[in-house]
Amino acid sequence: MSITKKILIILVILIHGTFAYSQSKAPQNSPVALNGKLQVIGTQLSNDKGTALKLSGASFGWHNLWPRFYNESAVAWLAKDWKCNVVRASMGVGLDDSYLENPDYALKCMTNVIDGAIKSGIYVLIDFHSHKLHTAEAKTFFSGMAKKYKNYPNIIYELWNEPDTYSWKVVKQYSEEVISTIRAIDKNNVILVGSPHWDQDVDSVAGDPILGQKNIMYTMHFYAGTHKKWLRDRTDAAIAKGIPIFISECAGMDASGDGPIDTAEWQAFLNWMDKDKLSWIVWSVSDKNETCSMLLPRASSTGNWDDGLLKPWGKLCRAAIRERNN
Repeated sequence: MSITKKILIILVILIHGTFAYSQSKAPQNSPVALNGKLQVIGTQLSNDKGTALKLSGASFGWHNLWPRFYNESAVAWLAKDWKCNVVRASMGVGLDDSYLENPDYALKCMTNVIDGAIKSGIYVLIDFHSHKLHTAEAKTFFSGMAKKYKNYPNIIYELWNEPDTYSWKVVKQYSEEVISTIRAIDKNNVILVGSPHWDQDVDSVAGDPILGQKNIMYTMHFYAGTHKKWLRDRTDAAIAKGIPIFISECAGMDASGDGPIDTAEWQAFLNWMDKDKLSWIVWSVSDKNETCSMLLPRASSTGNWDDGLLKPWGKLCRAAIRERNN
């Protein structure tokens, strides 16, 4: 056998061994141990056996605003006590001290959460949490993430949190560039593509979807105090046209993140997501003086949050996740 052929065989063994090792390290009976590498079949997120899978979990707030929660222990608490089978690491791109100004610190925060999710055996969204277009920075970021985590079935890439005033044409071009960057390194892990107008214009996606790619989904975000049945209907129409939807951010109050919780409308969204087998992630693990922040400022950075440390929204979220994942 030639030296070249021997080297190729060794590389194949090493690559296969790394992938097998990453799956075998998931704790027994954890979500990742049970479901493995995710895939998209038609419009449905599915496990490695092709069975429909619905994830429910919590999103960390902007890393540059609430970095104290970006640690392995907080992830472990969400997995163990809240029964989250997915968390979302939201790397702030914008506002003070974001990835644009302080990339090393941003990567440290993100790595803490991603590694914590891998250790706990749950899935994790790597979220480029921006409202504005930053194509070059996104390609650099996701290239590094893909190189580091391509062999882990836990990983879901979220390309652009909430494009604000951009057209679908702009968002699509950006997404295709970043998808190509990731797929040059990671061929299979699921990728989430943002939609215009803070992730509400899924109808524009349905009219001109990205072609020639597998294991991609599109994100829809809702805040039940602002977005009502019209957004559910719009999303159902997009799904009927073959558009896979992942709700990577949602909450029960106004779109500002403040104001009263519309419990009736929140329950209507929960019932709808259950019916359509849609994965969803609630916003957010943070301690700001606003309705959508789940924790009081005196809550520990590392979990062990009893009811006395959870704000009303935190209690609702924990109950909804545990009801579905326990």
